[in-house]
Amino acid sequence: MRERPALLIALFCLALALGACEPSTAPEYPSAEVEQALQRLVDATVSENEAIHGAALHVSSPTLGLSWEGAAGLADPAAGTPMTPQNPVRIASNTKTYVAAAVLRLWEQGRVDLDDPIAAHLPEEFVEALGGDGYRPDEMTIRHLLTHTSGLFDHSDSERYEETIVAEPQHRWTRAEQVRGAVDWGAPLGEPGELYSYADTGYVLLGAIVEQVDNRPLHEAVRELLSFEKLGLDATWWESLEPRPERVPERAHQFLGDLDVTRFDPSFDLYGGGGLAATVGDMATFMRALFTDGVYENPPTADTMLTTVEGAGARPEGDRAGLPPGAYRMGVWVVEVGGFTTYRHSGFWGTLATYIPELDLTLAATVNQNRCGEALDELVRKAIVVADEARVDSPS
Repeated sequence: MRERPALLIALFCLALALGACEPSTAPEYPSAEVEQALQRLVDATVSENEAIHGAALHVSSPTLGLSWEGAAGLADPAAGTPMTPQNPVRIASNTKTYVAAAVLRLWEQGRVDLDDPIAAHLPEEFVEALGGDGYRPDEMTIRHLLTHTSGLFDHSDSERYEETIVAEPQHRWTRAEQVRGAVDWGAPLGEPGELYSYADTGYVLLGAIVEQVDNRPLHEAVRELLSFEKLGLDATWWESLEPRPERVPERAHQFLGDLDVTRFDPSFDLYGGGGLAATVGDMATFMRALFTDGVYENPPTADTMLTTVEGAGARPEGDRAGLPPGAYRMGVWVVEVGGFTTYRHSGFWGTLATYIPELDLTLAATVNQNRCGEALDELVRKAIVVADEARVDSPS
């Protein structure tokens, strides 16, 4: 009996030794080197671009064993407050991804069909306004709005709109004013499905459709349809429609050139084309959840999100993002970057979120500046390269 404990100890040690010889299933990642390289990218984005006061980046991949976020510069240049990844920002058109996903959740529930005419789900005042300007809301569908193939003139493309925002920064815009602006400031660009033309107005109308179908204000409907709480989106909210979450710091200041727009009333971009504020971490969490079964009841819905209207042509002047028709799907662009297919969206105030399925890699970034889109794209592109090279170089 005295020899039994010794035998057990010997067997236990043998098991440990054998286990150590088996290949590990956990990814081995040179995390310190990767994190330093990513931080250098963020630092350089600020130091090499005079217009960028502050920048933040989130990079994560469970498959690669990577989870990192960092920042550089200032969240509030006037006060000298350092920028951190925890400083939320207005994500502007990144909101479209959330609104598109909410519409697809309603579709999953059988409450709308993507080929329903928008006239069936809009307030009558919007149907009449569109019809009075030569549009055909009985032929324009939800699918057309989601993919920017509706033929709508975009109210935010009007110089008058930006001039009014800058001249009257505290004006409280309504959804009806923005729809009326699309009608009054421009003409239809084409028949539904005829061409691709990015339009905030289409997503403003989608916001109204979500409210009509779900019988709740847009911010409540999107929050519940997408299960913000379940996803852990604790630093994401509809600015001025919901209180800033507890323990979330002030938004980082964002700029239009030299103009600090932080205190502008958010209603100029609140009703579906934009409206959300979030951290880069929350943006990344949501983007990954969309394509890894975290949002939809039925996984194939994510595939539906990646479809578009076939045959839509380009505007003669081209797309302002320089992308061909069909690159925009439902609330997300599909773009090749560095040899990888990426699902992404960007926002007017210098935000970008992207998911790369081949690497199970999610990135979200902000440069807090409208006029530095190239620097933002370069930051994300280089971060993808860092992650991919570390994957290739990591020991097997």
